[in-house]
Amino acid sequence: MKVLLLNGSPHAAGSTWTALHEMEKVLIGNGLETEIVHVGNQSVRGCMACMFCKGHGRCVFDDLVNETAHKFEACDGLVVGSPVYYASANATLIAFLDRLFYSTGFDKTMKVGASVVSARRGGLSATFDELNKYFTISGMSVASGQYWNSIHGNNAQEAAGDLEGLQSMRTLASNMAFLIKSIALGKEKYGLPEREEIQRTNFIR
Repeated sequence: MKVLLLNGSPHAAGSTWTALHEMEKVLIGNGLETEIVHVGNQSVRGCMACMFCKGHGRCVFDDLVNETAHKFEACDGLVVGSPVYYASANATLIAFLDRLFYSTGFDKTMKVGASVVSARRGGLSATFDELNKYFTISGMSVASGQYWNSIHGNNAQEAAGDLEGLQSMRTLASNMAFLIKSIALGKEKYGLPEREEIQRTNFIR
């Protein structure tokens, strides 16, 4: 079982990484494989709605999105971490997630998702809500912790001093590991839930 962790911060070892690394230690302790992919320092352009992916199974822009797609398909859990910019996630990360989720046609049902956010002070809950929507539109289960998954700090040193934030990351990781293992047992015994054929309607008739 494997968890893929996305670092959406431009800083490789900043406050967002501090939160992800705290989770990583607990996940490994629970017998799960982990990999952190650094997204926030990449040059990632947004989706241009060309629909190339629908006919080719990959994004037209052959960059980190396509490199990560097979890792996403193979993993059992996905953690998305981002700093807060103007009460929103890092724009590079959002461009990456838009293209990653849209261009990958594999079934994401019951993969486990979790988002974590870091900020000096505010905008955390708005960013947390924004990131969770990628999971809920894809049939993924969302792991929860003991609070909204956030850590405070303007850098790694300050984040390391947020004892409640670090504890929240550990609790989240423990819950995520339990959920991944429980879903694996459920899939083995019951399989995945049956899905109806998707009906797509527009609001304009």
